[in-house]
Amino acid sequence: MLKAIVGVNWGDEGKGRMVDLHAQQADIVVRYQGGNNAGHTVVNPLGKFALNLIPCGIFNPACVNLLGTGMVVDARHLAGEIASLREKGVTIDENNLKISDRAVICLPYHVLMDGLEEDRLGDAKFGSTRRGIAYVYGDKYMKKAIRFGDLGDWDALVKTMKGLIEWKNLSVSGVYGAEGISLDETLDWLKTYALPLQKHVIDAGRFLTDAASQGKEILFEAQLGTLRDIDFGIYPYTTSSQTLAAYAPIGAGAPNLRVEKTLGVAKAYSSCVGEGPFVAEFFGEEAHALREAGHEYGAATGRPRRVGAFDAVATAYGARVQGADSIALTLLDVLSFMDEIRVCVAYEIDGERVTDFPYGAKLTRAKPILRTLPGWKEDISACRSEEELPRAARDYIAFVEEKIGVPIEYVSVGPERSAYIKRG
Repeated sequence: MLKAIVGVNWGDEGKGRMVDLHAQQADIVVRYQGGNNAGHTVVNPLGKFALNLIPCGIFNPACVNLLGTGMVVDARHLAGEIASLREKGVTIDENNLKISDRAVICLPYHVLMDGLEEDRLGDAKFGSTRRGIAYVYGDKYMKKAIRFGDLGDWDALVKTMKGLIEWKNLSVSGVYGAEGISLDETLDWLKTYALPLQKHVIDAGRFLTDAASQGKEILFEAQLGTLRDIDFGIYPYTTSSQTLAAYAPIGAGAPNLRVEKTLGVAKAYSSCVGEGPFVAEFFGEEAHALREAGHEYGAATGRPRRVGAFDAVATAYGARVQGADSIALTLLDVLSFMDEIRVCVAYEIDGERVTDFPYGAKLTRAKPILRTLPGWKEDISACRSEEELPRAARDYIAFVEEKIGVPIEYVSVGPERSAYIKRG
């Protein structure tokens, strides 16, 4: 079985806990896009972890974890993440962590340029995490990137880097007026952080094709969600990669494979890190209460997340674009403090009621049309079957399911691996 677990909203939907759960039966878990600009929070018997680059299957000793071809990998960050996990007793070696030879290396000058441009934009900034993601993807598509496979020929790599540094300094010094990039310092960075990872580098396409032919269970792990996809998200307030399940085999490194099942993940309310339109957003005390109840701070950056009502318009769109066969509804337990729970069931745009997710400037003019449902006001974290849930909680799940038009297969009621309900 080849399965993808993907976000159907703005990211931060709780994918980590679902990947961690399903990874216990997986032979291989693959991250197929993005870099260290977002993270997955995982709580399991080993502790609480925030993963930015390493797939959530790392906690299954029998699982191989692959950083796929579509990723952009900051080698220094990856080295730090490996060290941090090892300190907590997690085994990581070349047998259970592999890197595609075609995955791109995110270099210090990408991070530098990201910060310089955000500073230049000022109040018009995109809300970048300042981790160089847009700039390294830009270099990839301009054919000016360094990939992990290039580490195998150091002399050729040095020659390439000389030309790249000269080109980069035209912008860093000539446009931004910043101090130029040093070739020697960049090469030292590669020697210190990237070269030690060479033992993990493989031909991902051959590895995954062989695994699929042997009937191995392969799990594709997405970063962020539909609304941050470079093509189908709330452009330009998106990430710089494809976050969709349809892209998973390509980003993993084996475009000849096909996803057989897609599990979309959505929160029981809405949350969003960064800039851009967010129609169902709460403000003031209402937002503060929900943010604190859900501990809504970014796993990669620590930034407070924007929060709001469950957005059925955005979620139905996100599930459709992902081709979700079913949904995992996460963090239902967070809503237990509320007397009443609001759901965004439609938008009003220029005086019209809209239930299809709008494109472009129309989205910035959208106002939420809200439906209020009764809360349940009791702790549901110990529930392990739908029948154990309060009637109001069951009604909420059924209402959301009807509005998004995709069956809800899982409901999480706590952060722990075991704190979920499987429906149906």
